[in-house]
Amino acid sequence: MTIEYLKTSRSQADRAEDDAKTRAVVEATLQDIEARGDAAVRELSETFDGYSPASFRLSQQEIDDLIGQLSDRELADIKFAQAQVTKFAQAQRDSMLDIEVETLPGVILGHKNIPVQSVGCYVPGGKFPMVASAHMSVATASVAGVPRIIACTPPFNGKPNPAVIAAMYLGGAHEIFVLGGIQAIGAMALGTETIEPVHMLVGPGNAFVAEAKRQLFGRVGIDLFAGPTETMVIADDTVDAEMCATDLLGQAEHGYNSPAVLVTNSRKLAEGTLSEIDRILQILPTAGTARVSWEEYGEVILCETYDEMLAVADDIASEHVQVMTDRDDWFLEKMTSYGALFLGPRTNVSFGDKVIGTNHTLPTKKAGRYTGGLWVGKFLKTHSYQRVTTDEAATLIGEYGSRLCMMEGFVGHAEQCNLRVRRYGGINVPFGEGAPFRDGPD
Repeated sequence: MTIEYLKTSRSQADRAEDDAKTRAVVEATLQDIEARGDAAVRELSETFDGYSPASFRLSQQEIDDLIGQLSDRELADIKFAQAQVTKFAQAQRDSMLDIEVETLPGVILGHKNIPVQSVGCYVPGGKFPMVASAHMSVATASVAGVPRIIACTPPFNGKPNPAVIAAMYLGGAHEIFVLGGIQAIGAMALGTETIEPVHMLVGPGNAFVAEAKRQLFGRVGIDLFAGPTETMVIADDTVDAEMCATDLLGQAEHGYNSPAVLVTNSRKLAEGTLSEIDRILQILPTAGTARVSWEEYGEVILCETYDEMLAVADDIASEHVQVMTDRDDWFLEKMTSYGALFLGPRTNVSFGDKVIGTNHTLPTKKAGRYTGGLWVGKFLKTHSYQRVTTDEAATLIGEYGSRLCMMEGFVGHAEQCNLRVRRYGGINVPFGEGAPFRDGPD
């Protein structure tokens, strides 16, 4: 392979040091929340958000008043975006069927898709009010049939953001709290005197939110590791530098540690994109954030072949991958590790983030190697069941089970099988022995 890095990001050692500091802060904070409950949550909200209302949970009147602050156009836009997300989530739900099959005469096996019974949805909003994240988590959980959905979002400029609250409420949240950061994640997972804990946490967030979810996994379920946003542009000379630079910076503005990577086989495009990024940063209102991300986490990787571009992309396993080449379908067929693909210059990550209908809560930090993003299926648990309806089936399965249990040395297991063989087949199997072999179906 001949791969050249025209721009590199911070070293893995530096990133690991940041992660270690984050882990320590999160661990201590969660311990405090578990020990002191509401008091710890209130102190954290006062410290980090300057927000300490009489109740963090919004009343119905407060929700109605906030929604009333939106214009008709704003409310219509929120409803349009939410409808697209709901429509796709419902199509996904419809593809997930309960099944029941008779695998042998008298042997019935099946599974049911059962919603998680309570979910905590985190909607970021301290720096930018992430209206779309409410659709992705709350509305999708509603489509799945989750009976208790609580939603947390931090105050924006010292108060609840009307658009975010509207999206949460319209999406189907049963309880809405104005809480951000580790305190929101900890309160939802651990519970406090005023917040009943949930069974599962979902939603994106900053490094501290992501780490809190990681540390709480096991005690509660989580959707996936969704930390600071990542974006990759895979491009050849079928597109221009302005488009590549715009798509990279469009995600770099999320935060100070949002990786943005260009992978290309065109030196002209690579160098042109670097120049365009410098130009756009002079006029971009969010350049204060985007510039830091680009300088510390941006990369430009020049490859010779499309196969090299594919290998690099799968190794990085970026959250968002914008593919703009003369063979977009080839990348769709070949790529195996990513959060979501955006194919061709007519689409872009912003479409997916805000309105097109796919879910924007996606795996980061290489998690795309083993999981996809949040979708309606994440809120459903697939549980199996079995039923034996005839004496003949109980005897047949019992005989095979008896011998297989004895093969492993599990005498107690074998006796469960033997009891059925004796009772339903009339075959005397001595205690502690395997059932005798009789010809049966394959």
